[in-house]
Amino acid sequence: MTPEAEIKLLYIDDDADLVRLVQRILRRRGFEVVHATNGDEALRYLSEGNIDVVALDHYLPTGTGLDFLAKLGEEAPAVVYVTGSAEMDIAVAALKAGAADFVPKTVGEDFFTLLTSALEQAVEKTRLRAQKEAAEREVRAARDRAEVLLHEVNHRVANSLSLVSSLVGLQANAVKDQVARDALSETQARIYAISLVHKRLYTSGDVRFVEIQEYFEGLLEHLRASTTGQGHGAKLVAEIERLSIPTDTAINLGVVVTELVTNAIKYAFPETERQGQIEVRLSHVDEHELELVVSDDGIGWRGEGSAKGTGLGTRIVRAIAKSLEATVEYGNEPRGTTVRLRFPLLRD
Repeated sequence: MTPEAEIKLLYIDDDADLVRLVQRILRRRGFEVVHATNGDEALRYLSEGNIDVVALDHYLPTGTGLDFLAKLGEEAPAVVYVTGSAEMDIAVAALKAGAADFVPKTVGEDFFTLLTSALEQAVEKTRLRAQKEAAEREVRAARDRAEVLLHEVNHRVANSLSLVSSLVGLQANAVKDQVARDALSETQARIYAISLVHKRLYTSGDVRFVEIQEYFEGLLEHLRASTTGQGHGAKLVAEIERLSIPTDTAINLGVVVTELVTNAIKYAFPETERQGQIEVRLSHVDEHELELVVSDDGIGWRGEGSAKGTGLGTRIVRAIAKSLEATVEYGNEPRGTTVRLRFPLLRD
């Protein structure tokens, strides 16, 4: 070992002759040996820093090495315990108390060989542990930076979508043709459904998932407010299971709910009967599958024949259902329309 690689060793032992021998032999092996005769003196050395490793004898003038181990903090250097060759129970107790290794004390050359090896390994383990902890801190810091950046991205996306939604709303107000106005209003609702997810993501602790109950409640409240202002009085009822949904799935479901609820509001109730009820339910079918149900008590449609309006909403629902690997079923209730989507809950 070169002088540049010198290891600073604190040897705690009241046997001055042994320590002088240790200093002479270990100096040739790349160690600088500092001697402390008792625990209090050793703690003073440790408080000054720059100690790489400690060799600790069991028998001290006051107490034992085990007592000294109990006083060491988590930031203390590694300790190699030195004890009699027949005192294995003490060695085991030292390892349990935090010692990195132990060496049986003998009078032969083997003692110094074993001590050197144990000390070098203890220093290397400490170095590797410090590198590992530093790498973990860097990973955590990088992850935190990425999360902050991702939150900021979601914030900007939400703001941009809100701006687009407002522009579409302004355009709808400026259009005189009712069909075009309705189409723009529906587009505005779709944009809002997507922007609401991003609004929730930039305040979420985990951007991979969305709390679907809170998201649907906010979305339905927006649909309720916007349609009430247009003269539609259908009652919206939600029964949403509390669970986390992958973000992409939540966005798709938000658009589907927007389409189905908007269609029900527009077409399920005749002009003279606009006070019906629309229900939205989301729950587990089993451990791996969810079911979304949107139903109303209006005039009814079974998913057959031509859809009312442009049919774009129905095509959007079917396209999203395909991307979710979902099945779409229309109910056969005597009154109203019921649409069921069953899909696997895929976890990222």
